Amino acid sequence: MSAPASPTTPGRESAMLPLRTTPPLLLGRGARLVERNVLAYRQAWLVFVSGLVEPVFYLFAVGVGIGGLVGAVEVAGRGEVPYGVFVAPALLASSAMNGAVLESTFNVFGKLKWGKLYDAILVTPMQPRDVAVGELTWALMRGGIYACGFLLVAWLSGLVVSAWALLALPAAVLIGFGFGGVGLLVTTYLKSWQDFDLITMALLPLFLFSATFYPLEVYPAALRPIIYLSPLTHGVTLVRSLMLGDLHWALLGHAAVFVVMGLVGLRIATRRFAALLLT
Repeated sequence: MSAPASPTTPGRESAMLPLRTTPPLLLGRGARLVERNVLAYRQAWLVFVSGLVEPVFYLFAVGVGIGGLVGAVEVAGRGEVPYGVFVAPALLASSAMNGAVLESTFNVFGKLKWGKLYDAILVTPMQPRDVAVGELTWALMRGGIYACGFLLVAWLSGLVVSAWALLALPAAVLIGFGFGGVGLLVTTYLKSWQDFDLITMALLPLFLFSATFYPLEVYPAALRPIIYLSPLTHGVTLVRSLMLGDLHWALLGHAAVFVVMGLVGLRIATRRFAALLLT
């Protein structure tokens, strides 16, 4: 009598083959790129920890440290709230932006221009759309992990005052979707590593001047329309309202900003990947 097939025998590999070659319903073959990234980062788990450290440092340095000097902040529709409670949602939205942009620009650029990873991937049945969808999905997965960790730290610090704060997690992923889609598009136009200085120049004013550290009403009236044009302002407003339990229909409009950003960025980035990789 022959022995049963072991995990390394061809019989078991043949049985698993349909599961490995059948693309998932939503991601298509892009799921294979997500799997590749998971395996690549399996031995680099400290990278995930480092992505959480920066916003947590800001939370304690600004929210707790400066918050002890500032005291309470007046929030429209909510009244006065402690400064740490006010600034924590903004730091969560900012970390979602920074994480998505970093993953969809710096890391993707390295694979595209230096590692030539996507040239090898397109030898398989995968298409440029699968590359774009897979990389954006991976960016959202990392962003979701950071958002969970940050929200846990904020809760343990007593800076979460409403159960609706749980909705801040999908809101942070949605912010990452918007900025990640645009980040993929921008990456296809980058020529060298020096171009990342321009990305930093764009992110810094968004971080500082999107009602992050003080209410929109503090700005001069002439500047408020400009501040409101910042995508991060919509993200900060969305996350802050959810974490304070201030739900209203206008939040759907803020969320729609990132849906449009993500879909438009992903669509054009897919075309750009095709032009760069298939010519």
